[in-house]
Amino acid sequence: MKWRERGIYMLSLLISILLGLGVGALLMLATGHDPIAGYRAMIEGALGDKWAPDTILRNSGLGNTLYRASLLMITGLATAVASDAGLFNVGGQGQMLLGALVAAFLGAQMTTLLPFTAGWPVWLITAVCLIAAVLAGMIFALIPALMKIKLNISEVVTTILLNSVALYFCTYMANGPLKAPGKGSQTAVILGDLNFTRFFTPSNLSQAVFIVAGITLLVWYIMNRSSWGYEMRMTGQNSRFAKFSGLKDGKLAVAGMLISGAMCGAVGMLEVFGWKHRYGVDLSTDFYWDGMLVAMIMRYKPLGIILMSFFFGILKAGAIKIQSSAGIPIEIIQVIQSIIIFFMAAEQGLIQRFQVWRARRHPRREEVKRA
Repeated sequence: MKWRERGIYMLSLLISILLGLGVGALLMLATGHDPIAGYRAMIEGALGDKWAPDTILRNSGLGNTLYRASLLMITGLATAVASDAGLFNVGGQGQMLLGALVAAFLGAQMTTLLPFTAGWPVWLITAVCLIAAVLAGMIFALIPALMKIKLNISEVVTTILLNSVALYFCTYMANGPLKAPGKGSQTAVILGDLNFTRFFTPSNLSQAVFIVAGITLLVWYIMNRSSWGYEMRMTGQNSRFAKFSGLKDGKLAVAGMLISGAMCGAVGMLEVFGWKHRYGVDLSTDFYWDGMLVAMIMRYKPLGIILMSFFFGILKAGAIKIQSSAGIPIEIIQVIQSIIIFFMAAEQGLIQRFQVWRARRHPRREEVKRA
């Protein structure tokens, strides 16, 4: 029965995507654009048109898709971990910003502030920066978790407010104490040796994708193959039952939130070392909200989040090509993406409609099943 329900769910998502693309095609026609050319440009922009062996590493479209998918993957899993433990982490934006700021500061200044680290290998300095970013995200996630467990204050409210705190704090630091001389609202550039090597030049995909893959596998194992993950899911689904079963529901909830914050802090570090090479007020955080949306659509299932992240990565990476090649305004692409998301979010209603239609077509079969 579980596999049957999953099959119906995946079918409803596929129908939602097709409906969204269909409405998008009508919108392109209504605005005087060719939908076939538009979607062809989106595919080329997302997957590239250079697949010869000697040109595949210059396929920037594929690289950008993998880059965006990896970010959505890790942020979506961060949301799922906290949700499994019974908390809703809306503060990933702030946790990511703090992780990025700490990593950028250490990456640029650690050998100056701590001269004994000057002889350290690159991988060790990078690991220290990653650990520092992870700790920053964990500490910032610990605050709303404790307020929820100890004082029963909604973590949704506190994490949203803490996002603003982190944003203004990081902006102040980038404009004040940590501002690079002669630069805009940004910190000093990290040491050149610490920059991750990029793939699919000139895309944004870098060696950071290997760290993302490692974190993804670790989180998947914890959530699906470990007793700890099972206990966290039990806590999130029914905290009262978990408590009477002898589980320490409060500690498990805090642990889930800490893991989620750690992942968000790591994303900030990967953005700095893989792409920006410094912290600036222009650091994008939109992908955290997209990752949260991916997690909610896929019901916080790790495998579903991974697969849906690639689809959203295609939409995001292909949007640029549609505008430059097919001449379709980026606003129309954003509307199409919103329509697709709307239909995907409404998949539960589609399933219910399908069940009602099937019951009317085969009433006897449904009566036998209920009996």
